[in-house]
Amino acid sequence: MKRRTFIRTTSLLGGAYALSGPSVLATGATPAEPLWLDGPMRWAQLAFVERDPGHYDPDFWLRYFKRIHADGALLSAGGVVAFYPTQIPLHHRSDFLGNTDTLGYLVEGCKKQGMTIMLRTDPHAARQDVYDAHPDWIAVTADGQKRRHWANPDLWVTCALGPYNFEFMTRVNTEIMQRYQPEGIFSNRWAGHDICYCEHCTRQFKQATGLALPAKIDRLEPTYRKWAEWRMTRLRALWMHWDSEIRKQRPASRFIPNGFPDKVMTGKEADLFFADQQARRGLMAPWANGKGAKELRATLGMKPLIGIFSVGIEEEFRWKDSVQSDAEIRIWVAEGTANGMRPCFVKFGGDIYDKRWMEAVARLYEGYYKNESYLRNTASMARVGVIYSEQTDRNYGGKPWQQKSSDHLDGMYQALVESRVPFDMVNDRLLTPRDLDRFRLLILPNTAALSDAQCQQLRAFVDAGGSLIATFETSLYTEDGQQRPDFGLASLFGVSYASQVEGPLRNSYLHLRHTPADRQSQAILNGLADTPRIINAIHRVKVTPTMPFPSPVTLIPTYPDLPMEDVYPRVAETDTRELYLRQIGRSRVAYLPGDLDRSFWQLLNTDHGQLLGNVIRWALGEEPIVSVTGPGVLDINVWRQQKSMTVHLVNLTNPMMLKGPFRELIPVAAQVTVRVPAGTTVTGVKLLMSGQIPAFTRQNDQILVTVPSILDHEIVALDLV
Repeated sequence: MKRRTFIRTTSLLGGAYALSGPSVLATGATPAEPLWLDGPMRWAQLAFVERDPGHYDPDFWLRYFKRIHADGALLSAGGVVAFYPTQIPLHHRSDFLGNTDTLGYLVEGCKKQGMTIMLRTDPHAARQDVYDAHPDWIAVTADGQKRRHWANPDLWVTCALGPYNFEFMTRVNTEIMQRYQPEGIFSNRWAGHDICYCEHCTRQFKQATGLALPAKIDRLEPTYRKWAEWRMTRLRALWMHWDSEIRKQRPASRFIPNGFPDKVMTGKEADLFFADQQARRGLMAPWANGKGAKELRATLGMKPLIGIFSVGIEEEFRWKDSVQSDAEIRIWVAEGTANGMRPCFVKFGGDIYDKRWMEAVARLYEGYYKNESYLRNTASMARVGVIYSEQTDRNYGGKPWQQKSSDHLDGMYQALVESRVPFDMVNDRLLTPRDLDRFRLLILPNTAALSDAQCQQLRAFVDAGGSLIATFETSLYTEDGQQRPDFGLASLFGVSYASQVEGPLRNSYLHLRHTPADRQSQAILNGLADTPRIINAIHRVKVTPTMPFPSPVTLIPTYPDLPMEDVYPRVAETDTRELYLRQIGRSRVAYLPGDLDRSFWQLLNTDHGQLLGNVIRWALGEEPIVSVTGPGVLDINVWRQQKSMTVHLVNLTNPMMLKGPFRELIPVAAQVTVRVPAGTTVTGVKLLMSGQIPAFTRQNDQILVTVPSILDHEIVALDLV
């Protein structure tokens, strides 16, 4: 296999852009040498355990990597354990290493197969000899105690922000680069665990802020917020320091952090990124992997995004040597791939107890290899953007009705999936016309904390013809969490804040005013024709309208739910609207004062999902890029490639959708209608994952395709000229 290199010259929208970091060139310029970054499409991670040297068969893994067409390898190198003959004092060699070089053998074998090499370090823990030599390198708890490792009490937890990382791990990175010349170093658990009260953190935080370290984690407490900002600054400095030292050894190489607390900074600084979203745990939808990919895509654009997935079980008690079911692995990986991630399986330990996962991964990778050109996406074709807000996550909350605020986004996400509307995520700090031009509709699921400048950017989006949906307390707070007297977007909503949030509402309803002659009312209440009422949301913001509005959805106030003899409405109907709809030129604006999105996620009430879907379709106000009919729950994503267009259909139809693992995959059929991009001609249609060539029909600018069976993931590919 030849090593492939690719030069990136196009942005999400097809325009020229530059790479970040010291190798940045002028916009539109061509790099002086090809970069490896865009090459690998299928990654394999082998995370060694200390006893692997001499106990595992490296050739077994090399054969497997070759079989599955893996073109990138992520291999454990050093940190808590060195898997090579390190010469750095206190860098613990595996007790089983002897005179061998476990890492070097595998690196050489992977390079012979043409694979890109990323080497992994883990600096979060150290042994007793490190403690004895440098007790100041060890993290300290709030009560002044050196911190023992929570999972292995023989180890000590290191301080991430002091000399252990800035000095000791810099030497480790340099030695690894000099010995093996990998394309990059990926660092696991590099960012620390909770507040560290060591002498370095205490002194440096005091110097930076004039304050003592916060006594506890409280995200809304002012000193803690100062600490969170300071920590982010220190971590960015560490990232840049490691990256700079790595590039001194090999200019084309990169440092890749495992996570960073600011996605905008991640998108700005990273030339590629590994998303460590390994598997489901607890009550979690399988689309969570796609959601994480969308959030990173919002800041990374079309830079390579690799999705690490675990073949092991990732529940609370971490059975690392057992495996997920085939069906669960396939759906999780399908969600990542459909949302633009490149897969990277991770296996902990070179010894293998349970091989059942290997065929599932092999089938996936072989299919992706066969269809690689259709997975090299150049742009998303979604016209709907859902805003997510890191500043709201950090600075909003504390009041009873503000708990579980992430449920707003999850509820809206679920409603969009059920409505089969292709969409992307938008970071609320990236709202320039360049960021938003491709979207027809923006959705703000309780995006509570917005600056004046962000509010103006959203108003400009609507002024330019874009549409907008917002819920609950959107824009009621400034970017740092200070409450405004009125919504920052009050002029768009057409309502003012009436200084109260009601709830939780018991036995309250939404009255549906069906007006057959009113096309807008018909669109909003589609599918709800046989009832005059549905259940209300759990909380609602009281607002005062500042202009006339239609009234398709109004409030039926709370009334007793016990005793049964008293269960009847005291007020049969009101004029209090629970949905405010405006047409502003070409733009449409919908504001929902209730937490209907959060209530949908918590209750999964079908009427809530239907109403949210109707509002989304009304606000979009155009024919979707793709329409899919047929039974089941399908997650839809649409991408453009250099010579093709693809529609990803991920089949989430399963009784275990919200609590894995999937036991089996339940096939569904679908009819797919695709709007062909202007100026292109379709020369052929393929079903990539099943390998079929389906019949299709053309109607004006649309292609109609029947997909006879979608097991887990099907990709409808249109070849274009």
